[in-house]
Amino acid sequence: MKRHLNTLYVTTQGSYLHKERETIAVKVNGRHKAKLPIHNIESIVCFGNVTCSPFLLGHCSENNVSVSFLTEYGRFLGRISGPVNGNVLLRREQYRWADDYSKSCEVSRFILSGKIINSRNVLRRFLRDNKSYNESESVSNAIKVIQDKYKSLEKVSTLDELRGFEGLVANSYFSVFNHMILQNKTDFTFNSRNRRPPLDRINALLSFIYVLIMHDIRSGIETVGLDPSVGFLHRDRPGRYGLALDLMEEFRSFFADRLVLSLVNLKIINSSHFRVTDSGAVLLNEDGKKIVLSAYQEKKNEEIYHPYIEEKCKYGRLFHIQAMLLARWIRGDIAGYPPFIWK
Repeated sequence: MKRHLNTLYVTTQGSYLHKERETIAVKVNGRHKAKLPIHNIESIVCFGNVTCSPFLLGHCSENNVSVSFLTEYGRFLGRISGPVNGNVLLRREQYRWADDYSKSCEVSRFILSGKIINSRNVLRRFLRDNKSYNESESVSNAIKVIQDKYKSLEKVSTLDELRGFEGLVANSYFSVFNHMILQNKTDFTFNSRNRRPPLDRINALLSFIYVLIMHDIRSGIETVGLDPSVGFLHRDRPGRYGLALDLMEEFRSFFADRLVLSLVNLKIINSSHFRVTDSGAVLLNEDGKKIVLSAYQEKKNEEIYHPYIEEKCKYGRLFHIQAMLLARWIRGDIAGYPPFIWK
């Protein structure tokens, strides 16, 4: 059966979604704006003042189409979905692993190995694609620091040390992120990672795309029957999806960060697509969100080779595949978790 990767993102404030036969109809201020075949939609994400009819929500729940509600700025509010997939035995084993400190460290090492290698590979790809870049020494030094941390990863025995490793790798990686911005340097510059709220345009893009990836990873986790709230590196905290944050780590650099760089360096997005709030937060405006959402959806439908399953798949399938591989390890079907390594 073909699995559709189409997510309906609704950002227009005042939108109302309802079901008309086999379509999702979108109204704004009482006027029809769009109709989409409901069987082509995998999930719906609503930003801000967007409402859905009870009949549509019921249909989505019955047909495993998740509906997520976020604030206009991208903060997660809630999600409506059908019955929990999977079996209770898998989740019970997940909870046992999360309560086992040494097992949590083992899972976290696998997860961080993927993040570290992918961060290094993104920087390596940048140098390979820009051989004449005059700041290559700074990027090369960051690659060396990240590589040294990867070599030392197996020696780390506590979660606090692992989190410290992750922080050092992230600092080295983001210390040269501004070097990879090659166009629109007057409008787009990056000094450091900031969020809640983002204070510049690059951070606004990063935060927004991270939210989109988080939504898709959480859906993948729930599809295979795991609990997205119970993580290993990211421990339990009310309202936090620890396992989704865990699995997200390997996707940040090669998926989200490279998408941001493409949007900027290809001049797909510019300063007119942002707004600044009274508090100083820099956010995407309506047009900016549409551009990013379109680019994100296109990226999800691109194909890439998966080295572990040894076949091509769409980027959007990676979230489900990686959740499935983690579930297989927890069930005892494979010997460890193979993070997705981007090359």
